[in-house]
Amino acid sequence: MEEGGSSHDGESSKKIGRGKIEIKRIENTTNRQVTFCKRRNGLLKKAYELSVLCDAEVALVIFSTRGRLYEYANNSVRGTIERYKKACSDAVNPPSVTEANTQYYQQEASKLRRQIRDIQNSNRHIVGESLGSLNFKELKNLEGRLEKGISRVRSKKNELLVAEIEYMQKRVTTFLPFQVIISFFVFLRVFLSV
Repeated sequence: MEEGGSSHDGESSKKIGRGKIEIKRIENTTNRQVTFCKRRNGLLKKAYELSVLCDAEVALVIFSTRGRLYEYANNSVRGTIERYKKACSDAVNPPSVTEANTQYYQQEASKLRRQIRDIQNSNRHIVGESLGSLNFKELKNLEGRLEKGISRVRSKKNELLVAEIEYMQKRVTTFLPFQVIISFFVFLRVFLSV
C-alpha cells in the first residue's frame, strides 16, 4: 500500500470514528484516571443538557476512588435527594390522586407567585422604585432597557404626529378652494352693500 493511499486488495478497511470498547476495569492507573476525568466531565455535561433541554430536575453525585466529591444539580443536590427519598417512601405508601393533584397545583402556584413577584419587581425598577437591591450591572442593564423603550415611544409619537400633520394638510388643501369662494362672496356682499 502506498503512503497516504488506501488498499483494496481484500483487506477490510479501518472504520473511522469510535470503536466499541470492552467495559471492564482499566488496570493502568494513569489510563484509568484519564478515562475517569473524561467520562466524569461527559456525564456532568449530559446531566446539565438534560436539565436545560427537558426542564428536568437533575442531581448527579460522583465520588472518585480517592474519595473526592463531584456533583451537579440544577436546583440543589440536597433538595433533589430529599425529593427522591419522598418519592421512594410515596412508592411504598402512594398518595391519593387528590394529594398528588394538590401537590402539583401547590408547586405550580408557587412557581406562578415567584413569576408574579419577579414581574412586579421589574415593573418597580422600570418606574425607578426599589433600586437599592440592584447592583451596577443590573442598573446599567435597566438603563439600556429604559433608553430603548423611550426611543420606541418617541418614534411612535413622532409617527402619529406626522400622520396627523399630513391629515390636517389634506383637509386644508381640500377646504381651501371653498374658503376662497366663501371669502370672495363675503367680500362681494360687503362691497355691494356699501
